[in-house]
Amino acid sequence: MSKAEISSVLREPRFVVKKFQTRIQAEGVGAVVRRSIGRFELRHFDPFLVLDEFSVTAPGGFPDHPHRGFETVTYMLQGAMTHEDFAGHKGTIRTGDLQWMTAGRGIVHSEMPASQGTQKGLQLWINLSSKHKMIEPRYQELLSKDVAEVAKDGIKVRVIAGEALGTKSAIYTRTPTMYLDFTLKPGAHLQQPIPSLWNSFIYVLEGEGVFCKQESSPTKAHYILLLGFGDGVEAWNKSSKLLRFILVGGEPIGEPVVQYGPFVMNTQEEIDQTIDDYEYCINGFENAKH
Repeated sequence: MSKAEISSVLREPRFVVKKFQTRIQAEGVGAVVRRSIGRFELRHFDPFLVLDEFSVTAPGGFPDHPHRGFETVTYMLQGAMTHEDFAGHKGTIRTGDLQWMTAGRGIVHSEMPASQGTQKGLQLWINLSSKHKMIEPRYQELLSKDVAEVAKDGIKVRVIAGEALGTKSAIYTRTPTMYLDFTLKPGAHLQQPIPSLWNSFIYVLEGEGVFCKQESSPTKAHYILLLGFGDGVEAWNKSSKLLRFILVGGEPIGEPVVQYGPFVMNTQEEIDQTIDDYEYCINGFENAKH
């Protein structure tokens, strides 16, 4: 799609409705995360529950812990992490690799450093609708070389989910989602369509960029921008260095969210049942006893 064609699509560009810097907090064992979604200022952003930029060095990590009712998307920025669950699924994701895990009715797993130095990455939690919360767990994993990537007019995008610059991801999203990793060279200008009824946000990883309006002040790394409604977003790199950010959007589920740590359901009764299931190793947590 040419720039002219993209421009004709953006009849109602989105604007920034909220902007704030991530908050550093401890997580797991000896790990540090910069949390944007999932903190007191922004508990949820339907369908998104948590966004963490994590940093961890051995012997720290994320030992055995459970999940139910949503999906986790882990995208490695630096280093490597080894994951292992109670069903025997095990593997290592390295820089640029992706793991899209559907916890469904229940997973217990660990995520631990697999190389020297500091491991860095992003983890996004995506909610599941009530009809999908108790489905069987599944994994979608892509090596860095298999992530769809395209470059044009000073813009490079890695298509984690959804579509950009005419390139589609192979990932299936049960909750309709787009997840795009953009790098803009100095002087580059991006116009990216977004389904008009989806919620969306930008998280800056590197450099500084101007978003939504040319006269806006530049946004630096570790800031999140929540976008209003419209049919797309614009971004400019007016600096002399590379700009890297993720653009994430998703179709709102519109259902009640009741969360107790790593369990996300629709009612308190379902949370109480989940706690019992986990404690007694039943209804999806049978392997937790091992």
